[in-house]
Amino acid sequence: MPETRTWQVRWQSAQRSARVAARRAQRSARTAGRTAHRAAYAASFAARQTWRATPRHTRQTWRLTALSAATGLAVAVAAVAAAGPWDSGQRTAERAAAAGVPDTGGEHHDDGRAPRPSPSAPPVLAALSGPAHGAVGPGTAPVPTDAGLADALAALLADPALGPLRTASVLDVASGRQVFGAKQDEAATPASTVKLATAIAALSKLGADHRIDTSVVMGGKDRIVLVGGGDPTLTARAPAPGGGERPASLRTLADDTARVLKRRGITKVGLGYDASAYTGPAEHPIGPNENLAPVTALMTDEARLDGSDHGPAPRATDPAGDAAGAFAGLLRQRGITVDGDPGEAAAPQRPDRIAAVHSLPLSALVERMLTNSDNDIAEALARQTARGSGQPADFAGAATAVRDALAAQHLPLAGAVFEDGSGLDRDDKVSANLLSHLLLAAAAPDKPDLRPVVTGLPVAAFTGTLSGRYVGDTAGAGAVRAKTGTLTGVNTLAGTVVDADGRLLAFAFMTTGTTDAQAAQQALDRMASTVANCGCR
Repeated sequence: MPETRTWQVRWQSAQRSARVAARRAQRSARTAGRTAHRAAYAASFAARQTWRATPRHTRQTWRLTALSAATGLAVAVAAVAAAGPWDSGQRTAERAAAAGVPDTGGEHHDDGRAPRPSPSAPPVLAALSGPAHGAVGPGTAPVPTDAGLADALAALLADPALGPLRTASVLDVASGRQVFGAKQDEAATPASTVKLATAIAALSKLGADHRIDTSVVMGGKDRIVLVGGGDPTLTARAPAPGGGERPASLRTLADDTARVLKRRGITKVGLGYDASAYTGPAEHPIGPNENLAPVTALMTDEARLDGSDHGPAPRATDPAGDAAGAFAGLLRQRGITVDGDPGEAAAPQRPDRIAAVHSLPLSALVERMLTNSDNDIAEALARQTARGSGQPADFAGAATAVRDALAAQHLPLAGAVFEDGSGLDRDDKVSANLLSHLLLAAAAPDKPDLRPVVTGLPVAAFTGTLSGRYVGDTAGAGAVRAKTGTLTGVNTLAGTVVDADGRLLAFAFMTTGTTDAQAAQQALDRMASTVANCGCR
């Protein structure tokens, strides 16, 4: 049978590729400390691509399918456990492997070890710096055809679990060409996928190395002012064990402040706090909500009251006042008497700054925001973009600043409306075409500052908001890297994937009017997995 002969040819080709990979792995054994990871990568990669290249109707037995799945997932799980430290939501090894360019994205690695590539998501990451399958030069893997992708995706887009509005856009990253589209220019509610726009805007306007300061200044004789710069990750908690960079600490700020005050002979102060870096209403239009604290320029631990560090949580109603109260308590523990309760105050125009702490770099904040779909960071970054653009640091000013920053990147903004930075506002509107082009920009070799948008995307079945999805899906698990978006009746998914031929694609799938959120998510997940499993030529 011709189909059987085609399968055999592919299988023999895969065996040859595996033998080449094995020989390369043996040669690389001379490189100390890297043998295990490279060998695991070669074996996993060969097994995965062999399985994907085999047409479903000619796979000889279900045993072959099960064996391929078990091999790929076993290697991936082992690699996740061994891949190294986490740095603000993203494994440092994954991030370094993803960039494929000089490290200009603001990442810092303090453990002294060179990062090693993680096999947990190799097909996606490899193509950012070059093609898969050992091809020479970028973009040499076969490009899926429009008709091939349409055959694969059109039926899935008709899934009854999706709502009345269904839009899609798939781009070939190497060429920038659209290879599949369905109402791709029609604006729809993006939910949390709007965070991709917030991230691109902030990184392009402020740079990946930008940090947000929280400082203490003298507010007069024997008086100090705690000045918030808008860092929602400022923490009042004791540092957690482990290496890597940590968020800015209110405890460290109290240490430094007390040291300077004592050096100046001051042991009793009045304390005020200034949160005027942000203007306008602090409350999101959706009202009080466990998904978001009041948006203020001074808070600690995202104003969480339950000790959590991501996800929904009860929130303080006065984050700035609570942060100042916590700071007063820390100063007292360090021998500084704080006279009375802290109150709102304006920092002097020419302040005497006596201490400051700095947030993680913007690159790390973007990764954490995308991995965990962190609404507080999203709203903060939108306002930071406004401040960097000379706009008022409120919801309206942030919306203007985000749109202007995206326009400067020549992104398709027809029909786009930005009412917030997080996607909680249903009046946000973007097209699938815009979402896929945001990912295209982030993967561009000449825009390394935007790379955290790609490296921060959750990995299917492993990290962030995709950790509980794609479980048991051998085509998508570990390969699909995507930002999720969910509101009642709204489901979106936008990310990157390498197809079965080794071509890197950016995709965006959006639907509105769904009645079963789980079924809609599964339908979108099937679409992404189909792209991962499809050469589609």
